[in-house]
Amino acid sequence: MSKKVLIVEDEFIVANDLRLILVRAGYEVTGIAASVEEANEHLLKQEPGLVMLDIRLEGNQSGIDFARKLRAENIAFIYLSAYANQQILEEAKTTEPYGFLVKPFKEQDLLVTLDIAWYRHTNSLESKLRQEEHLQKQLTAISNETSDAPQKLLKVALAIQPFIPFDFITSGIRPLDAEQFGDTGYLRIGFNEYQFVGEKELMTITGLNKNQLSAIIENSYTDSNAVLYSSKNINKNTSSASLQRLMLDHFQLKSYLVFPVTLGYGLSVHYFFYSRQPNIYTKEHIALLGRLKLCLEELAEKTIYYKTPPAGTKNRSSSANKAPHEVLNHAGFKNIIGSHHLLLSALDLAAQVAPYSTSVLILGESGTGKEKVAQSIHLSSPRKNGPFIKVNCAAIPPTLVESELFGHEKGAFTGAFEKRKGRFEQADGGTIFLDEIGELPLAMQVKLLRVLQEREIEYVGGRSPVRVDIRVVAATSRNLEKEIANGNFRLDLYYRLNVFPITLPPLRERKTDIEALSIFFAERFCRAFNKPFNGIAASMIGELYTYNWPGNIRELENILEQAVVLNDGKSKLQLVRKLSLPASSLPVSTGINTLEEMKHLHQETERDYIISILKKTKGRIRGANGAAELLNIKPTTLESKMAKLNIRRRDFINA
Repeated sequence: MSKKVLIVEDEFIVANDLRLILVRAGYEVTGIAASVEEANEHLLKQEPGLVMLDIRLEGNQSGIDFARKLRAENIAFIYLSAYANQQILEEAKTTEPYGFLVKPFKEQDLLVTLDIAWYRHTNSLESKLRQEEHLQKQLTAISNETSDAPQKLLKVALAIQPFIPFDFITSGIRPLDAEQFGDTGYLRIGFNEYQFVGEKELMTITGLNKNQLSAIIENSYTDSNAVLYSSKNINKNTSSASLQRLMLDHFQLKSYLVFPVTLGYGLSVHYFFYSRQPNIYTKEHIALLGRLKLCLEELAEKTIYYKTPPAGTKNRSSSANKAPHEVLNHAGFKNIIGSHHLLLSALDLAAQVAPYSTSVLILGESGTGKEKVAQSIHLSSPRKNGPFIKVNCAAIPPTLVESELFGHEKGAFTGAFEKRKGRFEQADGGTIFLDEIGELPLAMQVKLLRVLQEREIEYVGGRSPVRVDIRVVAATSRNLEKEIANGNFRLDLYYRLNVFPITLPPLRERKTDIEALSIFFAERFCRAFNKPFNGIAASMIGELYTYNWPGNIRELENILEQAVVLNDGKSKLQLVRKLSLPASSLPVSTGINTLEEMKHLHQETERDYIISILKKTKGRIRGANGAAELLNIKPTTLESKMAKLNIRRRDFINA
């Protein structure tokens, strides 16, 4: 990619300053445009390698409008703006920029952002080409195997899942033959698990007999070209009595992509990718399949159709069919419980980014398992033998954040009796996990941004920088766009962290995983307390399903621990308290009969008392009239109790 830059900025002074900085740094400026119309003219004359793009421009079109064109033409761009309200930020995010600079900015920040953008764009192209080349080799190897259609389709599914997400994949000969239905498919039932679905299985699942299925097949429409079906056109273009509608309804699918591959003699093989997400498929997916078409045609020609799959293919784990190095790459995710499609989509993203050193931002409510996913990314990466350093940004007092993260020299401040390494240096060669990154003070955000850009830290009281080789995984339960709009979080830091965002669903949106999670926690606590596990009562499972889970998986874990503690070891687990009660309410009880109940009552009472004090101090723990002073205990002791009782200080700051 050439080092040519186009500047699209309607303030001449700003644009000229940019030009001078870029020329001094060795870049070639292809032109300056004040509007989208002028920018389009410059593109026709000479295509740049990168565009510096203001959001608000002269004319009817904005920088975001122009960015969409740049994205379609695969030209890298960096936003320049003095505006950072939430609506603009959310719209800008959809265009996937390579950076974001907030005016006014320093020359060094500009040059570092440019370097990162060049690197990301160049490497993303090279990485994309390498991955596609590897996929083509995989498909060629599959086509040369002496196996039947179901076996080959499973291996195709495993190979193509990282590129085209799906919850159900099918393939078969077209035109359809109602007398001899040969379509085969695999339903995704877990992170590494797929269930075979053939004609017999489809009739069992749908409750149809052979004649009914044949009638539906005869009524089905065959697409002659690659087509996307999303929430906008799926109902309009899919017949109510077609094979596709049958799949959509019985497997709760909301969109699909069909891609035909010609066999000759008027026959073709159609691949169908179905998803439970409504608008997941794009033209980029069709373009990728187009580039793989020769491999898919060769695969189709060498595949034996209309053959019953051998025993043992109905349920398969993908790990059994992968090369050893591919199994190892996903080994870090084996301890994550759940098979809901929203969770699997998030884990697919995590597995894709794990092998690289790209920064990751994990978003999700408190208690959704962000730390677990961060650790899985680390264990699935080449850094797995290096350290995994966890930092809870919300738990560090503002006065100690810099020392805690970057270390300090001896005598740097009162109490610094010896030199001490910070968390970033401790994570050298591994991964640092910055939990609750949204809690960092603004002054600290500036220093963190520089560390992320330059991969150098400076001790408190130090004079020379220290290089660190780290991968940064950050997490937050806050809405960072709102925090940016409110002036509490830096926009440039957000874009530096948000290279690869992963959003974890709350438990209330993946309730099908509740039973598996409950059994996992129940068995774990039974082992820990040396009690037999006799199962969970159906009434308890029913109440767990109907509850809204504001505390997510962490709250479910606490509920199961309570149930195990109060269980007699002879009966199934029962709920200890009503889930509809507020978290601060005491459990309903006819009396205190055991020591465990006494401990539980004491714990709830202590929790209520600490919460009432924190409400009075508005979350302040230290200092005069702080919660620690009112409770007559050390601040560190109070923080330890709060962590144990699942009390979050930030819940009371704005109370």
